[in-house]
Amino acid sequence: MLLPVLGLVVLAACGLTVLGVVTVQVGPVAVAIGVAAALVPVAVVVAAILWVDRWEPEPAKLLLVAFFWGACLAAITALLINNTAETVGDLLLGEGRGSKLSALLSAPLVEEAAKASFVLAVLLRRADEFDGIIDGIVYAGFTAAGFAFSENIYYFGRAFADYGFGDATSTGVIAAFVLRGVMSPFTHPLFAALTGIGFGYAARAGNRTVKILAPLGGYLAAVLLHALWNGAAVLGGAKTFLNVYFLIMVPLFIAVVLLVLLQRRREQRIVTAALPAMVEARLIAPSEVELLSTLAGRREWRREARQQSGRAAAKAVARYQASVTELAFLRRRTGTPDHEQRKLQLLATLRNSRADAVRLAGDGGQSR
Repeated sequence: MLLPVLGLVVLAACGLTVLGVVTVQVGPVAVAIGVAAALVPVAVVVAAILWVDRWEPEPAKLLLVAFFWGACLAAITALLINNTAETVGDLLLGEGRGSKLSALLSAPLVEEAAKASFVLAVLLRRADEFDGIIDGIVYAGFTAAGFAFSENIYYFGRAFADYGFGDATSTGVIAAFVLRGVMSPFTHPLFAALTGIGFGYAARAGNRTVKILAPLGGYLAAVLLHALWNGAAVLGGAKTFLNVYFLIMVPLFIAVVLLVLLQRRREQRIVTAALPAMVEARLIAPSEVELLSTLAGRREWRREARQQSGRAAAKAVARYQASVTELAFLRRRTGTPDHEQRKLQLLATLRNSRADAVRLAGDGGQSR
């Protein structure tokens, strides 16, 4: 009981520290402008990640912790270490060179490690919630979204404090928003997704060596891409930056999107293949197979339950659908130590949620 509370206290302290430091540097008005501007890209990123996580949704509480891990703990860690690296770089290499050292070396190594640490923690402590590459991308994406949110508050606030909203001759918060909020809102999630892919592959691998090398390879790929992106911004001119953006970042982003689409189809095939056995075991009704086989069918089922019997019934149907998916994935992990215990938990959830949905439907929407 104490450990989760202690963790929340630490996250809150880190978040307040980050907010306090940024406020001291740019001022409260600039922070307010930064928060308002940062909300737009983070909403787009979070919505996209939730779309990725449609077939086998991760626990909402865990995703919320992932976001605040990135926004608070990862952000304060990066702030402290990167500032230290910049100071040391100025002392060793000369005034002004420390920022380049921080951007090219410290930031990629520290920030990607800070974001990846949460994904590693989930894989080690909540392995039952980690089913493959999609889960790795989702958890990594949420930590990265939180980190980018805090970082954008600072950059947007700094731009406003220095140049205001901007005009034809100066770069203000509007120019910063176009660069970070329109052109590259998925930058940090893309870096972290490479690490998440490594962890996701490790979660499905049976070989111990692969379990170690896959996350390490994903992390190194994220660090290299992050360093390349920072290098293009710090060392190169506008042409170099645009070349890296259009020739490397955009194609890699498209490749990750295609991988996500392939993995979503894989998840659909896993669920569809498991449904006949669930019918035979009388866990689901034969008439539900078609509804459970597609996202559109599931969405329509929840919509009808909401219209006819209220939100509580729709939530019960959603829990029922999620437990069916979890059971389908669990069938592929029969060798894990906690397999039977997890199976019993999911069966209980499935039966209880189904009973709730039937009861609420029978009430005729009285709990609406």
